[in-house]
Amino acid sequence: MPTALITGSAGFIGYHVAARLLNEGWRVIGLDAMTDYYDVGLKESRHARLAPLGDFVAETGRVEDPGRMADLFKRETPEVVIHLAAQAGVRYSIENPRSYLESNIIGTFEILEAARADPPRHLLMASTSSAYGANTQMPYHETDRADYQMSFYAATKKSTEAMAHSYAHLYGLPTTMFRFFTVYGPWGRPDMALFKFTDAILRGAPIDVYNFGDMSRDFTYIDDLVEGIRLLMDAVPERPEGGVVPDGDSLSPVAPYRVVNIGNSEPVQLTTFIEAIEAATGLTAQRNLMPMQPGDVPATWADAALLKSLTGYTPATPVHEGVARFVDWYRGYYLRNSSDPLVP
Repeated sequence: MPTALITGSAGFIGYHVAARLLNEGWRVIGLDAMTDYYDVGLKESRHARLAPLGDFVAETGRVEDPGRMADLFKRETPEVVIHLAAQAGVRYSIENPRSYLESNIIGTFEILEAARADPPRHLLMASTSSAYGANTQMPYHETDRADYQMSFYAATKKSTEAMAHSYAHLYGLPTTMFRFFTVYGPWGRPDMALFKFTDAILRGAPIDVYNFGDMSRDFTYIDDLVEGIRLLMDAVPERPEGGVVPDGDSLSPVAPYRVVNIGNSEPVQLTTFIEAIEAATGLTAQRNLMPMQPGDVPATWADAALLKSLTGYTPATPVHEGVARFVDWYRGYYLRNSSDPLVP
């Protein structure tokens, strides 16, 4: 059976990708540092659910540890590598930028060095819609200029794109970078808005609504994201002959390297998102209207035409459906009894 290496396998997205591949019969090597950026117990619960699904090997460690990835690549010789481990969070990058430098930039360097020595068939790595930064023309297309990142988190992810392109060019490493757009769903991260809002609404506590609610996001349901990743695994980029790139493609003219948006292609107002949570919980939110947070952008919107061109697939789960599934999961995971619905 083929082997996939997934970094960040106890994370929100990594867990779901690993589950998908295990259910398809892949052997999955999952590496996660189990950091305490958020509840380690939630990460452990995700990993615990993977073992019964198939041939899952859990490794604990940091991608940035010198030589760790090189040893893992050499020992396991993965056919596909999906690099999802990262220090996430726009706002936290203002408080603790060094963790982003170490995990995102140095960690990606270790991945690239390991792939150079023991190349996989396809290297796939997570970037972010935040890479588009101060862009105001929407929807965001992969070929748009993206030079004005608004947070250090976004800057580190954009840096990893440039690093990966150089390795793809120099060493012929087939590489696909994903730009994710506000992923949400069951087993999501506690630092994300959906988790925070659901928790607060169920407890009767107020929620902080930034930019006074005048924000929109291209919310992407986790199952749609995983489907996009799975299909892109088989869309291995090749260095274009003569440097000629098809119209609309983000393929590099000098490397087997491509950037692909994975988003729902439908920006949703933050107020509409909150209303979906209210509908799913049957409760009304107490809204604490606040100004824009440093590093945030007022809107995101993915052009997913390239994803469809490469795979035939377009994410399409409506926000009200995805939010309802999250709330169902949240209640099932955290509910201890009817009088204490929110203690983990």
